[in-house]
Amino acid sequence: MGTLKGKIAWVTGAGGGIGEASAKALADSGAYVVLSGRREEELQRVMSEITSAGGKAETAQLDVVDAAATQAIADDLNARLGGVDIFMANAGINVPNRAVGVVTAMDFAKVVDINLNGVMNGILAVLPNMRKKGSGTLILTSSWAGRHPSRLTGPAYSASKHAVVALSHSINQDEGVNGIRCTALMPGEVATPIMKSRPKPPSEEDTAKMLKAEDLGAMVRYIAEAPPHVCVNEVLISPTWNRSFVGVAEMGGMKL
Repeated sequence: MGTLKGKIAWVTGAGGGIGEASAKALADSGAYVVLSGRREEELQRVMSEITSAGGKAETAQLDVVDAAATQAIADDLNARLGGVDIFMANAGINVPNRAVGVVTAMDFAKVVDINLNGVMNGILAVLPNMRKKGSGTLILTSSWAGRHPSRLTGPAYSASKHAVVALSHSINQDEGVNGIRCTALMPGEVATPIMKSRPKPPSEEDTAKMLKAEDLGAMVRYIAEAPPHVCVNEVLISPTWNRSFVGVAEMGGMKL
């Protein structure tokens, strides 16, 4: 494994959770990190913490559903910094009223627009320069729900995250010949603020058993540091205490 010194990394959804932890991990490895998200104050906080730790970062406020704004940031990074070497599409949401019987068309479209279209906006913005350089690493945050549909996450989230996995594999099929590699990152439950949007937020006891954002940050760093000839196609990662397994192993109130 190498370091990321001299590399430019762009992370969306970088104002907290997995995006923040990943940005810090990439910066620790030497990358210059561009932090994007909707909340400028949180981006500034993350940038300050990175620079205080000796890393290098800047902010670029962005709503990922805005394709023109996404392209404008990519163009600016191409002109000033020579383009993006590592792109992590991490921005994502879910809605509280998510079950098939209660989700609205507007909320379904909102989830898909951010979790899928927002991912593709970033990919389309960075791919041309990666092709030109003959190298590039894309990391797309999907979910455990991107492999295993769940009533807990609802149809919009599960469908959008499944689509991200398919998108990742399609990129590898088309772009591997250009030196570009893509990883679908599929974490199980992670103790991040998105948990608060669940109809019934998890208890502190349950949250303590989940993955930590830093666990995913370390994985993202590993993927980015892998030699150029190595493509980590998928990472399916969960807490050891995996509630989707616990539920299957319980029948009649008794654990098997």
